[in-house]
Amino acid sequence: MYAYMGIVSRKKAEIRLALRSKLVYVSKRKLYIIRRFYFSKDSFSSKSTVNNSSVFAAFMNHIFGPVNSRRLGRSLGVDLFQEKICTLNCIYCEVGATTRLTCERAEYVPTADILREIDEFCSQPGRVEELDYVTITASGEPTLHSGFGEILAHLHRVTAKPVAVLTNGTTLSDSQVRRELLPADVVIPSLDSALPESFRRIDRAANCLDLDEIIEGLVLFSHEYAGKLWLEILFSRGINDSERDVKALRQVAGRMRIDRIQLNTVARPPLESFSRPLARERLLEIADQFRHDDPLRPVDLLATGAQQEDPEGAQQKFDLAKSADRKALLAEIVDMLKRRPCTAADINRTFHLGSSDKVEQLLAPLVKEGTVQQRFHGDRLYYQ
Repeated sequence: MYAYMGIVSRKKAEIRLALRSKLVYVSKRKLYIIRRFYFSKDSFSSKSTVNNSSVFAAFMNHIFGPVNSRRLGRSLGVDLFQEKICTLNCIYCEVGATTRLTCERAEYVPTADILREIDEFCSQPGRVEELDYVTITASGEPTLHSGFGEILAHLHRVTAKPVAVLTNGTTLSDSQVRRELLPADVVIPSLDSALPESFRRIDRAANCLDLDEIIEGLVLFSHEYAGKLWLEILFSRGINDSERDVKALRQVAGRMRIDRIQLNTVARPPLESFSRPLARERLLEIADQFRHDDPLRPVDLLATGAQQEDPEGAQQKFDLAKSADRKALLAEIVDMLKRRPCTAADINRTFHLGSSDKVEQLLAPLVKEGTVQQRFHGDRLYYQ
């Protein structure tokens, strides 16, 4: 679907300058958001102002955030896909079911479109300066995009910020993928099981994958790569958390050069309801086993931290008293929730709205009309 944005009110000069004489590709969902939050009648009040960062964000299909990451601080996300293209269909995935289960590398989205969005974001140096990292991710497996290496190199050129890559590690048996990953500053691959039966149950891999080849690829890459390598392992209760599973994973980790191991469990609403989190006590037991193998290698527990409110003194970038700013903020929140479920505290840490209560009040109309859904996972309420 194409939306011609050439004729826009003079009172919205920022939008006109961003979009004049362009055909902008937008998904049906994003087009709804644009209409809903930018072009309603009161959006064009003579007193309205628009946050430039938000205008660009609303029309970007691949750039999101910045978000406050547990691991990487203030991080700008670069999502290489618009659908879930992956080698796996993990039972715990918070993004949803894989729509294209494949091992084929291809230019699923034009590389030029992604580079253009990166350049647009970087056109305002102040936005880049506030970043700690740029993170390449995907609604799926980012290294399946054949332009991955070019995109990574471009990010280094235009941002001068460290670049992290989140990958499921299944493509590292491909020497070309390993070469393309070498310039990254941080690579965070995952390995949820080193046993074939558990691997099938938790990750539900494409038929083109072989677990032994995946493990060999991870081991090879760990010794070729000079940057920071953090191995993530996600456990789901009763699926891949047996002593036999843990022993097999420890053996693989022992063959790798790893800077840190990060243990995770099902912390957000999963794809499958039978994917359940481990108790904190069990995660601590497993962490102790990995620490015993290498006392100098840090082992982090990602899913057990308390939810924190906004840091004191954090600056709010939206003026909620202004209709246009309020609509721009809601558009950014909806875009973030499309990629991952978040609690009110998560949203507050990203947008600095003052408290979780204020986030809940802000989202209440969207929940009522069905644009945003609420879902409990454990004792926490998530928006998605």
